[in-house]
Amino acid sequence: MPTATYKQLLAEALPSRIDTERQYDALHAKFSELFSLRRRTAAEEKLKNLLGVLIQDYDRRHALPPQKSTPAEVLRFLIDQPGRSPADLLPVFGQRSHVSEALNEKRPISTIQARKLGEIFAVNPGLFYLNFI
Repeated sequence: MPTATYKQLLAEALPSRIDTERQYDALHAKFSELFSLRRRTAAEEKLKNLLGVLIQDYDRRHALPPQKSTPAEVLRFLIDQPGRSPADLLPVFGQRSHVSEALNEKRPISTIQARKLGEIFAVNPGLFYLNFI
């Protein structure tokens, strides 16, 4: 199976500035699909990055946690968004108990985990550091 070019991937995804929940859901689904690939082509990585920017822009305009939030509060806020659940965090934390502990401020979020969370939610990983706030 030949790999798709960036131009072909763009034609399939039709990315543009997100203004509705429907657009958000569609682009986020494509972003998640690309993110979950073990290996991405350069074109897939480029599209994933573009979708991440579009999602991050929408989130900044529509769904940001309150200022001065703890990393766990930010994480709970993001999980409470439509189409999200704590199960989305299993690839980051590895175990349900670790997810629960992170959500309940009983487990700190490491730098590596913050980076992964930033990619999953298309937000600045700094949101998951206590000293960032």
